[in-house]
Amino acid sequence: MQRRVVNGVEAEVAETFFERAKGLIGRRGLGRGRGLLIPRCNCIHTLFMRFPIDAVFLDRGGGVVKTVRNIRPWRFWVWGGWRASSVLETEAETLL
Repeated sequence: MQRRVVNGVEAEVAETFFERAKGLIGRRGLGRGRGLLIPRCNCIHTLFMRFPIDAVFLDRGGGVVKTVRNIRPWRFWVWGGWRASSVLETEAETLL
């Protein structure tokens, strides 16, 4: 998996279908300053996750469209809006 720095966060980039489908499922955490970037995505879920996350939805130019903090596991739907084209997920309270 590729890595890229996005908004000051060292993020793994989920490019393949499997990486995008799995996301953060099965992980126990990410650690401060780390995240997962999911391109071509404007909606997420936290089903089967073990920890709460913060989500930053980004437009095509990398600008922040919406930030949702402390999304608990087992949330079915979190939408970033029509302008969102990717999402950066971090462990909750990492983006201070």
